[in-house]
Amino acid sequence: MSLPKDIMPLRAVPCLFPADDADDFQFCSTCAFSSACRDQGYDKAALHELECLVEHIGPFEAGEYLFREGETFNAIAAVRTGTVKAFTVDAAGREQVLGFFLPGEVIGFNAIHDARFPCNVVALDTVMLCRFSFPSISALAARTSALQAQLFRLLSQDIKKAALLAGDFSADERMAAFLLGFSHHYSARGYSAHRFTLAMSRTDIANYLRLAAETVSRVMRRFQEDGLVKVNRREVELLDLPRLEALAQPVLRG
Repeated sequence: MSLPKDIMPLRAVPCLFPADDADDFQFCSTCAFSSACRDQGYDKAALHELECLVEHIGPFEAGEYLFREGETFNAIAAVRTGTVKAFTVDAAGREQVLGFFLPGEVIGFNAIHDARFPCNVVALDTVMLCRFSFPSISALAARTSALQAQLFRLLSQDIKKAALLAGDFSADERMAAFLLGFSHHYSARGYSAHRFTLAMSRTDIANYLRLAAETVSRVMRRFQEDGLVKVNRREVELLDLPRLEALAQPVLRG
């Protein structure tokens, strides 16, 4: 993984800022590969080979680049803590937000084909990563069926996430699906399904959802008035999950 020169000396070091709900025998709750290992009956102590592939890097502060478009790809990186934004900038200088990565999600699958990162990846708050050499983890996955299956699952999720908003959906449907995505993600990792923080700006959300920033503000205001959500700056509380799920159903049907 090629990192910007100005941050390389500070980042490729053992992690001194733990997530840290892990110990010598338990995985971090945000580990992208722990479910595969548990499914096959491995505990952490039995996975020394996989553990040796992991390089904890960070922290990266808000605004710092983790990867830049065109950089050589040779590793995937799982988000351990924080929120990450992927985006491109066109010839006219316009930014296009491609997505966001939360703890437990993996960055870099879209770089495999060309062996170069096709977009910029930047930290939105304090971010720590687990870096895995792609050739090494691929070789290990070839010998460990559960790990190989988990890589395929993560890749499939990445593709599905990228295509999620490709349909002709309303602003309300897009916003409901966006909020539920966070709810499902955090719930699956043992956190609250109802209350969380959005590290990205309203402008970034609007860009990602292919909406105007004013539309995002208007929809969120209407959601509050209708008793669906409660918003306090970047803190969001989902008050009526069933109604939000019904609203997002056209987007999340797959």
